Amino acid sequence: MRARALIDRLFRGSPDGVIPVARRRVATAAGAVLLGLVALLFARLGDHLQSLHGAIVHRWPYLPLVLTPLIFAGTAWITMRFFSAARGSGIPQVIAAAHNPEASSRGPLISLKTATAKFWLTLAMLFAGGSVGREGPTVQISAAIMIAVHRLLRVPVTAGVYIAGGAAGVSAAFNTPLAGVAFAIEELAAAYEQRVAVLVMAAVMIAGFVSLGIAGDYVYFGAMRQTLALGPALIVIPVIGICGGLAGGLFSRSVLAFGRSQHPALAALRARPVRLALGCGVIVAVIGIATGISWGTGYGTTRHLVEGDGAPPWFGPAKLGATLATTLSGTPGGIFAPSLSVGAGIGNLLSPLFTAPSAVVVVLGMAAYFVGVVRAPLTAVIIITETTASRGLVIPLFATALIADTAGALVCRERLYHGLSRPFLQRRRVPPDPDASEREEPMDRGHRRRPGDDVERQAHLHEV
Repeated sequence: MRARALIDRLFRGSPDGVIPVARRRVATAAGAVLLGLVALLFARLGDHLQSLHGAIVHRWPYLPLVLTPLIFAGTAWITMRFFSAARGSGIPQVIAAAHNPEASSRGPLISLKTATAKFWLTLAMLFAGGSVGREGPTVQISAAIMIAVHRLLRVPVTAGVYIAGGAAGVSAAFNTPLAGVAFAIEELAAAYEQRVAVLVMAAVMIAGFVSLGIAGDYVYFGAMRQTLALGPALIVIPVIGICGGLAGGLFSRSVLAFGRSQHPALAALRARPVRLALGCGVIVAVIGIATGISWGTGYGTTRHLVEGDGAPPWFGPAKLGATLATTLSGTPGGIFAPSLSVGAGIGNLLSPLFTAPSAVVVVLGMAAYFVGVVRAPLTAVIIITETTASRGLVIPLFATALIADTAGALVCRERLYHGLSRPFLQRRRVPPDPDASEREEPMDRGHRRRPGDDVERQAHLHEV
């Protein structure tokens, strides 16, 4: 209370009650610095725990048959029992919360309690060898930090605050500032207003400086400087785009169908989440022991492929199976990095069919599969360009992404993150405001007009 009183004295509003711009800017800057530091700590701990898991597997090759399922089951039990809003990727929670920003800022979806649970439970999954990424959880954690700082400084919480926090989280997780901005435009917000653009750019810039100052400048998956001539491109791009897009769309459709199907067998599995997680853990352990390269994010193998060092042809299918099993388990963890690894594996599997350099096909495969899964072609192209330094492939990447987006839509019309956000929206059951303006989307019924909306309008989220 004393801290808030001091803040109120430092940032006195004008007589009409309008929050000063300075307070809003301080909240954005402070939130971006904090989330940048947390994202770096998250990455360091995640890498350390994956290395520890690798050492355990090296010394006791069959121990994961027991260890991995037990951690899966324990994580699922803790999540369902105490932190249900921490399950899965975290991006659907941000999408759902931003439909009603002020009310959600006081709820469990984007709270510091949920973010703390997400942090440690995702690390537990990485230690278990689960095929999870930390990028989705970083988005939810970053949004929670940004919301908490805004509430501490008594700054109105709008959808733009969620968008800025999530975008800065993507930027800090991959060291990809442009991808953070693209992700905010394409995945979190449809009506991307100038006010929100400035907020997002400021948060991404500050979080990027924090990452740059501590971790230094680095290329996440290693540098790939090769290019693709026009002749081979006319053959490689359509094949990779279609195959990767279809595979990604099939993954998304499987995940959404599993959560909605009324088939008695699937309903029985969903009714016993701990047993489901235990079984998924067994599948992940068996695939990991059989192949030796499907554990964790897949970062190491993907980096080898991008740099042209090669990998076994079964890496892609094995990683796809492990990622699907981990995702269906309902435990915390993202799919960004695993999806890029699966795409690299698909490119590696198909590369013998072409005369183009294998590393080029791998990078195009990453874009195609990732777009098929998340249906965000602009984000895919920018994030892969920044994480592989493949600027000479920008045009082929755009072409591949557009083809993959079409192919993925043929298999799964609904975008994955928006489909996964529906249960969180339905659980809130926020009644529509009878005085609110006309809504174009039924999912926007949780939005209410507030007096501060005239000062800082909300950016309505994209809904398919």
